[in-house]
Amino acid sequence: MDLDAFVTVHAEEWRRLDELSGRRRLDGSEVDELVALYQRAATHLSVVRSSAPDAALASRLSTSVARARAAVTGASEPFWRELARFATVSFPAAVWRTRWATAFAAAFTLGIAVAAGVWVTRSPELRASVGSDEEIRRLVEVDFEQYYSEFAATSFAARVWTNNAWICAVCIALGVTGVGVIWILYQNAVNVGLVGGLMASYGRLDLFLGLITPHGLLELTAVFVAAGAGLRLFWAWIDPGPRPRAEAMAVEGRAMMTVAMGLVVVLLVSGVVEAFVTPSGLSTWARISIGAGVWLAFLGYVWFLGRPAALAGETGDVRGELAGDVAPVAG
Repeated sequence: MDLDAFVTVHAEEWRRLDELSGRRRLDGSEVDELVALYQRAATHLSVVRSSAPDAALASRLSTSVARARAAVTGASEPFWRELARFATVSFPAAVWRTRWATAFAAAFTLGIAVAAGVWVTRSPELRASVGSDEEIRRLVEVDFEQYYSEFAATSFAARVWTNNAWICAVCIALGVTGVGVIWILYQNAVNVGLVGGLMASYGRLDLFLGLITPHGLLELTAVFVAAGAGLRLFWAWIDPGPRPRAEAMAVEGRAMMTVAMGLVVVLLVSGVVEAFVTPSGLSTWARISIGAGVWLAFLGYVWFLGRPAALAGETGDVRGELAGDVAPVAG
């Protein structure tokens, strides 16, 4: 192939392709022209690569074809815009949609924890099975409080963040089973209730609540939200509604991943509170006020951003062009 002749014949088409690709607005006829020129340039690039390999010309055509493809198919959203949409629309809407399942997880956990705590305070036999009187006294008088200041604050925050993220991840991963989520909540509730009951038995319930409340409000809420997201996936499997079961589970599964990514930040905030506020020298009410303020800020964030987004049809799922096309259903 005569490369010079090839360039001479098609150079005007490539120039026109570059011109149309660089415009911000095109009318109907120009769009049709752009698509046609893009297809031709892609063919020309293939010919150059296979018949007359020329690095400079191939690079020039590759650039033109790539710009034209972006103009034809549409450029992707800037990362900062995707991130802003996630923070202000997708995540709060996904959390709002889990509110009833989250409330169930919270009520279930609270009920089991209180029952376990009352049982421990009223049963000397149960306390004896946990440990000796000396071991329990050490836990109540030293170990429980020392736990929050045993490590450097930054290291402790990272440990807490990792542990809580793992619990949430397990709730989400086992969500489709339903039973797995309930089991995780049950274990967590029994552990909290057991320690609280032991503290109450030795007259240190005030210390227990004063240390666990500042970070626990947000931390446990994050666990409940993760459990709620998992339970919604389970319910989509049990009762998909008018949608095919696979489609319903796909939607809830992608929304569940949105919740998981958002909770990473929520748990980071909770870990910071637990590492820097809970063991601080502030008064108990000051520490609880800070924890409650952070918790209420999260609830307000979900209410003011998530509720209207959910009412507008946002589910926390990915954008339609990424989710793929589905067949319409009635209902």
